[in-house]
Amino acid sequence: MKLKKTIFNSLLFLQSALVVTGGAVRLTGSGLGCPTWPTCTGSSIIPIAHQAQGTLHSWIEFGNRLLTIALVIAAVVALVATVKWSSTRADRRRVRWIAIWQVLGIFGQAILGGITVLTKLNPIPVSGHFLLSIVLIAGGQSLRHRMLDRPRVATLPITKKLVLVVTALAALVVTVGTLVTGSGPHAGDIQAKRYPFSPREISYLHADLVIALICLAIGLLLVIRVGEAGDSQLRLTRALEIFLITSLSQGFIGYIQYFTGLPEGLVALHLLGATMVWIAAWNIYLTAQPTKN
Repeated sequence: MKLKKTIFNSLLFLQSALVVTGGAVRLTGSGLGCPTWPTCTGSSIIPIAHQAQGTLHSWIEFGNRLLTIALVIAAVVALVATVKWSSTRADRRRVRWIAIWQVLGIFGQAILGGITVLTKLNPIPVSGHFLLSIVLIAGGQSLRHRMLDRPRVATLPITKKLVLVVTALAALVVTVGTLVTGSGPHAGDIQAKRYPFSPREISYLHADLVIALICLAIGLLLVIRVGEAGDSQLRLTRALEIFLITSLSQGFIGYIQYFTGLPEGLVALHLLGATMVWIAAWNIYLTAQPTKN
């Protein structure tokens, strides 16, 4: 059991870490530290001495690429483990497909990362790069949830519908967050193209969606406490409380960073927070799934 936890926890951790290191690449202006793909520069896979982009920028970008290699290894190990340990499971076909898509998705990330470099950090592939990570995090979390037999409870129809709405709204918040980032100053390179949105207006839209998400989550919590009972109420309440604490903390960081001129440290913390909010939201969704599927 310990080995199983290590394998699937590592996959989820590395999927999340890729988001954070990708943010470090952008915030340090290292997005074109390796200006070619799949090599770093010219015919060299690794950064070379006296590279025009600067040694630090080159190695920061290259370090992000190395993490992708570690992630590929983790995904392949998880796939092998899933096939080995799922032979007697009723959901073996589903978990095997989730594990397969983890591997394929990571290769897709590598290709999208190459497009990002070749288009000189165009905000569309940059946003897509992040959003694909969010999808893969959900997949890694789903695989972990099933293979470690984490609790899944049956719910009332109204609870299930509200859970779906909260999850969808969380995804929308994250998506609009990429538009905020793609309109702001931290592009990964001073010459990178930006979205044609007003940073102020798109930030206000993002904030309004966050407020709506938190209010809806509080409403869902009340519905659970009134309508659900026993194990369903206990586990869903716990998942909602974690989500609300994470979301409120993330919102606080977001407001502070906006009114302090987007300092790199707070932006990095906000990016980590976005990942944690999404994991907390997806955990609610996974917990509210009946065990039969």
